[in-house]
Amino acid sequence: MDIRSNEPFWLIKNSMEESYPSLTEDIDVPIVIIGAGITGALIAYQLLKNKREVIMIDRRDVFNGSSAASTAMLQYEIDVPLHELIDQVGLTNAVSSYKSCEQAIFNLEEIVDEIKSKCDFQLKKSVYFTTEKKKIQFLKDEFDARAAHGFDVKWLEAEHLRAMGILKGKAAIQSKSGAVMDPYKLAHDLLQFCTKKGMKIYDRTEIQTIKQEKEHLMLTTVKGIHIKTQDVIHCTGYESVATLNEDIVKLKSTYAVASEALPKLPKAFKECIFWDTSEPYLYFRSTEEGRIIMGGGDSEFKNAKRRDALLPKKEKTLTKAFKQTFQDIDFILDYAWAGTFGETEDGLPYIGKPDPDRNEHYVLGFGGNGITFSVMAMDAIIPSLDNKPHTYLEYYKFGR
Repeated sequence: MDIRSNEPFWLIKNSMEESYPSLTEDIDVPIVIIGAGITGALIAYQLLKNKREVIMIDRRDVFNGSSAASTAMLQYEIDVPLHELIDQVGLTNAVSSYKSCEQAIFNLEEIVDEIKSKCDFQLKKSVYFTTEKKKIQFLKDEFDARAAHGFDVKWLEAEHLRAMGILKGKAAIQSKSGAVMDPYKLAHDLLQFCTKKGMKIYDRTEIQTIKQEKEHLMLTTVKGIHIKTQDVIHCTGYESVATLNEDIVKLKSTYAVASEALPKLPKAFKECIFWDTSEPYLYFRSTEEGRIIMGGGDSEFKNAKRRDALLPKKEKTLTKAFKQTFQDIDFILDYAWAGTFGETEDGLPYIGKPDPDRNEHYVLGFGGNGITFSVMAMDAIIPSLDNKPHTYLEYYKFGR
């Protein structure tokens, strides 16, 4: 599956900082991570911190899958609103999931500081707004649910949104917790940290089969190279659907655009990230160099060719939507790209083993919270490897 179109902004911005060899000989290693994106990098970091021996493989160059298409707007809000999620999965699971996503933002900041990553990580306020009168009550219900369960939220009226440049805004929830970063840079900094700790990375190495052989798993590449291992951790995002028997996710095509750098970034974008209640929803963030990135315009995923064919139309749609939302900002389109993401029924990730008798573990942070879900999964991966219980392995289990 081609899970993104060519030339996402992050790849152009950073180019390739490091190259890794492909696997050319049979090896025997305790743990194999498949997938060298942001999820794989975070899981590898956690395993090495716990003194586990691990290698990483990817069929592409590192960070050339869906992670490269991420806009890296970090929110604690899950795709399913809290007041609706409570009805779906129960009060404890819903509130815990929101709280854990929020904590993941601050945990990620600590990781950035520890490895001294120059990924432009910045904490921001998050503004969830509507320009439709009919959506005000929906937002109020969501505000009440968050406030009732201890989230630091503030209700914004139309005049507050006008001051932020959203001239047609009706109301909003402002949250204390949000962030932005360059995901490409963080992934590379994490992988460099991991290689210095002894982890081997093999890119351009595609796995063809994974077979159970007595007490171990045997991976065979398309070139006939064998990897003998005790545990496999799949961090391949939406491509993982090809290796699962359970139908857990609905794939969507999503689109993003980046502006030219503005001469002066508006104050609201220096302080906040924005998420619109429109359907399909839109979201907006700035970058360190003064660009504005917006994404959304989601549609049902059919295939990569059809997704990419829609890009010129989506460029115009997103640019028009930006100008309708922030009418006083001169948005000049510079980059546009497409990607594929997935939505689960409850908006929550899948973490752990689909088959309890087979040591294949998955970290699947579907939806708009992929990065924060991956940070959360760091806490659960060691229990999953050691066959020990963990809250996340129950809340986000397969077959739920």
